[in-house]
Amino acid sequence: MESSGHTGVARAKGTTPKWCTTSAVTQIEMHPDRLFPADPGVRGLARSIHSVVRDVPIISPHGHLDPALLVENTSFTDPSSLFVTPDHYVTRMLHALGVDLARISPQRGHDDGGAPSPREVWRLFCEHWASFRGTPSRYWMESELIDVFGVSVQPGPETADALYDELVAKLASPEFRPRALFKRFRIEVIATTDDPCSELAAHRSLAADTTWTGRVVPTFRPDNYLDPAADDWQRRVALLGTAADADTGDYDGYIDALERRRAFFAQHGATSTDHGPADAESEPLSSAEARRIYAAALRTSATLSECTAFRRHMLGEMARMACDDGMVMQLHSGVLRNHHAPTYAAYGADRGHDIPVAAEFTRALQPLLCRYGTHPRFRLVIFTVDETTWSRELAPLAGFYPSVFVGAPWWFLDTPGAMLRFREAVTDTAGFHKTSGFVDDTRAFCSIPARHDMARRVDCGYLAGLVAAHRLSEDEAFETAHALAYRLPRDVFRLT
Repeated sequence: MESSGHTGVARAKGTTPKWCTTSAVTQIEMHPDRLFPADPGVRGLARSIHSVVRDVPIISPHGHLDPALLVENTSFTDPSSLFVTPDHYVTRMLHALGVDLARISPQRGHDDGGAPSPREVWRLFCEHWASFRGTPSRYWMESELIDVFGVSVQPGPETADALYDELVAKLASPEFRPRALFKRFRIEVIATTDDPCSELAAHRSLAADTTWTGRVVPTFRPDNYLDPAADDWQRRVALLGTAADADTGDYDGYIDALERRRAFFAQHGATSTDHGPADAESEPLSSAEARRIYAAALRTSATLSECTAFRRHMLGEMARMACDDGMVMQLHSGVLRNHHAPTYAAYGADRGHDIPVAAEFTRALQPLLCRYGTHPRFRLVIFTVDETTWSRELAPLAGFYPSVFVGAPWWFLDTPGAMLRFREAVTDTAGFHKTSGFVDDTRAFCSIPARHDMARRVDCGYLAGLVAAHRLSEDEAFETAHALAYRLPRDVFRLT
């Protein structure tokens, strides 16, 4: 046998490697030991640990599923609207490869005003399939195609139309409707992300539907109401007053309106709030100064520095309210949103051009944590896209404050490599039980089980390494794997 140059791979002399063949169709497959350690002994341990958590129900405490999908329960129309256009991981990569967003965006079409057809979008995606090699998007997509849809052929230019037709036919079947998939994915509970003024109509419909047995809870996301520099802030504050039946013409009425809307969300199942400010600064203002800046902001005469100070003050106010109502506070900061102004002007937010920046939490959160960090009802889950803060800041904060938990690798860091680095960076200082459990943070519904399984496999591999090094017993590894997959996200986010 002649070596191919790759460890553990050999071929007979004179044979042609598969990558040199002219065949346009390649079978798609996923190895059962994917993401497990390469060492055979440790891999076997990882496989055993994973068998305990592989089918554990999914707790999804932070996501972006549209609950109306489950209310209407109509068939997904095409693979593009399911796999491509709602997933900014995918659209970002396509745009980076030179694909104009107008060719893959249902919101804005070609220069003549026509939207691209779903088949066109799918063809573009398939044409660029090879460029997703090594990315988590490729991993998730393969898992979806194989495990959810039973597809056996890899996407590519030559297979695009046949795959499209196969997927459209399957999507028309009842077993691929949203409610059937929700049950098939073993989702026990999923949290959506919702505007404070939302009347939560879809959530209320699901709660009133006696044929629905799943659990979908809202999450209070007030960013655009807390920052006077945000687009349309004055109009939003007026809408907040209407929704809360409160007078937001002054600061006290504004605070009352926020508290009322939080209570409304809690009445409809919400257990957490979500905050994505530019930074984690939390310096409080005096009551007089907060009132003064609020009044100036309503008149559009507040300076940018005043708006920033008010936004930072309001992060502390959200913590105060969390102590009162027990809602878990999620903090996702350190991202420069909408980096490319022309794209934002043409297509709006969440189009893939949010870019991570260096983050700081220790000094930024000190004012907030000095006031509320040891309050028995306060709970703060901190996420970052700056992994240098894991061991330097977040693990030490969680290692002291009872209220602080380190959020799972998020967004740019929900990759196998970063997940492993997360465990290595955080566990020494904070252990496993001061982390949040996995969050999928996705708009791509069918990727939810793939994302959770990826996290479980990485965690099982890490635990197997501890067992092999005689730092954990096998029983402890099994118990910890179950906690990471199920108990921690349920308990940390108060979804019990």
